[in-house]
Amino acid sequence: MTSWFRRGRRGSDNSDARPSTPDADGGTGLGEDSPAELNRLVTELVWYVNAHAGRLPNRAVVTSRYICDLLTATIATADTRPLDVYAVISVKAIAADYARTSLATYLAAAQSLSGSGSPRGGTDPNAALLDEQLGLLWDSAAEVFTAAKSRDLDALRTQGNFLRTKFSRSDLQL
Repeated sequence: MTSWFRRGRRGSDNSDARPSTPDADGGTGLGEDSPAELNRLVTELVWYVNAHAGRLPNRAVVTSRYICDLLTATIATADTRPLDVYAVISVKAIAADYARTSLATYLAAAQSLSGSGSPRGGTDPNAALLDEQLGLLWDSAAEVFTAAKSRDLDALRTQGNFLRTKFSRSDLQL
């Protein structure tokens, strides 16, 4: 992050070179898309959901945890082959931005409703909106997981086709 602020400075001959020491925030800028970093983002989302579970609708908590489980399963596919860039971008966006923003916006709206003297026995109009948003995120996370798994199946099929082609006309067949 601090390297962005240093870009406009003059006088350094080696201004484009990456610093060999970690940035002030402790990161080196390397491995930002690693499975470990993605798992950290998902874990932070789980902590956020758990910390606010008492103020969120029950359905939102369950759906949020399902989303986290799907993201974790998607990241786990990196054990067999690296995640493609689209999966990484999707996991990062859902875990670090979209889900947290939806939850935080609901919490802010719920707090403003509770302060406005609205009827307590009534239904929360924002809960349905949060439900819809989390449902869309769940569908998106499921599609990313399916794509990551099908990529593994495609690789297995390709390997099978290669082996079939390579050995179908070999000298081993007499």
